[in-house]
Amino acid sequence: MRPASPSDNRLGAICGLIAFASFAVHDVIVKQLSATYSTFQIVFFSALLSFPVITLVLMGDHKPGTLRPAHPWWLALRCVCGVISGLCAFYALGQLQLSEFYAFIFAAPLLITLLAIPILGETVRLRRGIAVLVGLVGVLIVLRPGTTPISAGHIAALVAAATSAMASIIVRKIGNDERGVVMILYPMMTSLIVTALVLPFVYVEVPLSDLGLLAVDSVLVLIAMGLLVVAYSRADAILVAPMQYSQIVWATLFGIFLFNEYPAWQTYLGIAVIALSGVYIIKREATGAVSENTPVLKTRTRMGHALAMRVGVLSRWLRGEH
Repeated sequence: MRPASPSDNRLGAICGLIAFASFAVHDVIVKQLSATYSTFQIVFFSALLSFPVITLVLMGDHKPGTLRPAHPWWLALRCVCGVISGLCAFYALGQLQLSEFYAFIFAAPLLITLLAIPILGETVRLRRGIAVLVGLVGVLIVLRPGTTPISAGHIAALVAAATSAMASIIVRKIGNDERGVVMILYPMMTSLIVTALVLPFVYVEVPLSDLGLLAVDSVLVLIAMGLLVVAYSRADAILVAPMQYSQIVWATLFGIFLFNEYPAWQTYLGIAVIALSGVYIIKREATGAVSENTPVLKTRTRMGHALAMRVGVLSRWLRGEH
């Protein structure tokens, strides 16, 4: 694949920045709604309100075949990881400061690199291995075990990062054999069914204003995914992927002005360490024959999101690769 032109790279970078800014606004809405509603209720409505648009997109898949998965057990694990990741991420958003939440989500590429070793047969050489270790030290800097209590929100954020990484690795393992429509519909339906089963026990009546916020939230996710499709289809992945770290700027601003959050300096130090490690891993995967699978570069969505893994499928759909 030929390198993108400078103008395409500029467009891709701008689209990537706007996409992750949209995700940041989405996170603010989720955090605000978490003060009133259960995580299960928020995830349910987020999935439900996104379903019509995604269904229209899936109707463009004219590839013959059935909805029977080629790898049912791997897909089942993917669905379980997707549900757990989304629920834990939304819960953590309501419990943690935005900056803390992003620190753990930024750790997902490190976990992808580790999981790629046993599942994809990836060989991680010394430099990438050191980058992973340094990044995990960054997580410890944010957690500060022994000096600050580790809350349920911290644990949920770690679980969200781990299960999101696992879901991404599974997609890399079976993505070439499974139809895109299968890879999207099964996780979506799993999220809807699981949250719908719990909903009667946690349901709180939703006024029209909050229902509007939920609708805006779903639209923001769809806009962000569309922008990422454009970004990755026009620009080099090595340029677009690091744009996710721009979310820390929005987290800082939103945290201060909307939630009166002033994270400790150790949080920012840990985030810097994690981000630098992630960028280094992305760079190493993009150069030469260092990585056979490039698992981090091929994970083209926002980690820890309840409705993740659609950007790649949307890209193939737009290119006519059904």
